Amino acid sequence: MYVIKFEDLGKDDIGIAGGKGANLGELTQAGIPVPPGFVVTSETYKKFMMDTGIFNSVMDILDQTDINNTKELQEAAEEIKRIVIETPIPEDISTYIIEAYNQLSQKVGVDEADVAIRSSATAEDLPEASFAGQQDTFLHVQGIDNVIEYVRKCWASLFEARAIFYREENNFEHSQVYIAVVVQQMVDSEKAGVMFTVNPSTGENIALIEGSWGLGESVVSGTVTPDNYVVSKENNELLNITVSDKKTMFTNDENGTSIQVDVPEDKRNERVLSDEELEKLVEMAKRVEGHYGKPQDTEWAFHGGNLFLLQSRPITTLGDAEEKASEEDVDLEVLIKGLGASPGLASGTVKVILSLDELDKVQEGDVMVTTMTTPDMVPAMKRANGIVTDEGGVTCHAAIISRELGIPCVVGTGDATTTLKENDKVTADGKKGLVYKGIIKGEEPAEAAAVQVSATPLITVTEVKANVSMAEAAPKAAATGADGVGLLRTEHMMLSTGVHPRKFILDGEEDKLVDVIAEGVLKVADEFYPKPVWYRTLDAPTDEFITLEGGEDEPREHNPMLGWRGIRRELDEPEILKAEFKAIKKLHDKGYTNIGIMIPLSQHPSELRRAKEICREVGLEPQVDVEFGMMVEIPAAAILIDEYIAEGIDFVSLGTNDLTQYTLAVDRNNEFVAKHYREEHPAVMALIERTIKHCAAAGVTCSICGQAGSVPHIVEKLVKFGITSVSSNTDAVEEVRKTVARAEKKIMLDAARKQL
Repeated sequence: MYVIKFEDLGKDDIGIAGGKGANLGELTQAGIPVPPGFVVTSETYKKFMMDTGIFNSVMDILDQTDINNTKELQEAAEEIKRIVIETPIPEDISTYIIEAYNQLSQKVGVDEADVAIRSSATAEDLPEASFAGQQDTFLHVQGIDNVIEYVRKCWASLFEARAIFYREENNFEHSQVYIAVVVQQMVDSEKAGVMFTVNPSTGENIALIEGSWGLGESVVSGTVTPDNYVVSKENNELLNITVSDKKTMFTNDENGTSIQVDVPEDKRNERVLSDEELEKLVEMAKRVEGHYGKPQDTEWAFHGGNLFLLQSRPITTLGDAEEKASEEDVDLEVLIKGLGASPGLASGTVKVILSLDELDKVQEGDVMVTTMTTPDMVPAMKRANGIVTDEGGVTCHAAIISRELGIPCVVGTGDATTTLKENDKVTADGKKGLVYKGIIKGEEPAEAAAVQVSATPLITVTEVKANVSMAEAAPKAAATGADGVGLLRTEHMMLSTGVHPRKFILDGEEDKLVDVIAEGVLKVADEFYPKPVWYRTLDAPTDEFITLEGGEDEPREHNPMLGWRGIRRELDEPEILKAEFKAIKKLHDKGYTNIGIMIPLSQHPSELRRAKEICREVGLEPQVDVEFGMMVEIPAAAILIDEYIAEGIDFVSLGTNDLTQYTLAVDRNNEFVAKHYREEHPAVMALIERTIKHCAAAGVTCSICGQAGSVPHIVEKLVKFGITSVSSNTDAVEEVRKTVARAEKKIMLDAARKQL
């Protein structure tokens, strides 16, 4: 059948209606209030592609497209979408759609129904395929001509670049992936949102509800911070409520088009859902979960006091939570949510730190709560059992240091410093990004989760190294069996003295600065000897220098991440850079020739040239006495990589944390834009691929030391590109090595198959 009404569909009809369409049919048949509609089935899409003769043309374009060439992929996607959109739907197909739309309009009592048109992709014989979010949705479509047009646009969205890439990467045949289209009456909601029938992170048996004003698009898309309600499913008791400042909403303009507008001032901080509405939602949660027999992730809307369910699907993020939850922790109240930045559970007493003067409050086993950590806080962080911050993303200072120390950490909570009270007992879950009220009995201390090395370590051609920030962390990093250190940061060694490095120079105590650096590097180089250790010269933003003795004259920069840092600063203050080079020479003279030098944040080869000149001044000849390399953290460096190679380098390390933020204009320490920070963004991956391949062609060693080096699906791509080594956080070394091994085997198998 080409068009099927919701009431004639069930959950087993995914093959013809897609998951969205099948579930809407299932809910309708179960008597749950769902806005009426119909599905243009996947069979209709197949008939359209075949009958119009465009199927072969589309497949030919796909066969000739290199999905790893971003520009080529985008061009192919646009060409295919143009073909689909511009191809008229044959009359025998369009007639079914017209009849179904007219019947829907009659059913809701209007001449032309206002509908939402949603893509619902499916795959033949691939029930576990997940195409969520890859295809398009169109709201407020009215009139049969427009319905026909947007059905075609939904079909075309099957060939968005992201969807093509996903299918290729997951070995799905393009010819066997189809798309159904849901046409459903629009609900002009006064309030809408999402509801989980259990806690999606912990499996806790409550209803977790988020809601805001207007259409649900604002909640689903993340453009608003919604109200959050935690309600008992046993007695409908409201266990917890967080009323947010809801600044924006989606509503309809005079033409019936969805637009984003400011929430009226008097409603911004007003509670969205009443107790009565919450009760309706919880009863709905129990009804839907009971029908499906498993926890559900739903979307809902209220219109004229009536509750409608817009979508329901199984919760896919529970993992082992339900199996591992104990009776004690299942009932814990969630006090605050953020981003899980360093895995593990940390129970302890809250110590709120609002200034450096308060660091002494943090004692062994406490949970340190602060706006954002700085290098000055590292000694207190070492004493803490867990870290919770208001700000930051998964690559912020708190996250990086916590992972290295093996301390559970939750970042980007927004208001932990005001929500969590001094001396309260809490448990921070650094994997799920939650802070619970009370202590989880029997939880192991963070150090119990220390990295373990496999009894039989995997051997990979692509080396797997560790990132190290503090000398104290070297033994733990070395215990992973890492092939060396791909990034040894000097910031914490130098700044932990409490004295600005420039003050050492001005006070005539350069030797003391040299010794501080040499002693810290020695602990790491000795632990890993003879494996390579790549030392990165100083790269601390100015706001990290201000609190040091002698830092009073530091400039107050509007955005230190884009300011006076890295090699650009060190060339302005060459005496500090010279002290670093002297420290490395001192260690080389003692036989620690496994230390290489790399400069950070370079934007032009002239900076590399000048740094090498300063290195020569202390008696170290770059690329002769000591291996010399650079970080690639700025798009300019990736684009000019051939010129850097010509200038002379032994190795390159991709700093993807900075490369991502500079490519996408996203501050990686800003929780408000954290959702836009994506290392796998096509532009970032294109720069990474370019750098790796140009280095490989020139015989220059290439590694990666950013957060992306710990993400399995990105690591697989890096190996395919030909990267020499991957340097990850200590806690991820073993898993990254497994990923590398799988990727290498896959490449070998693919090569062997081509020879058959």
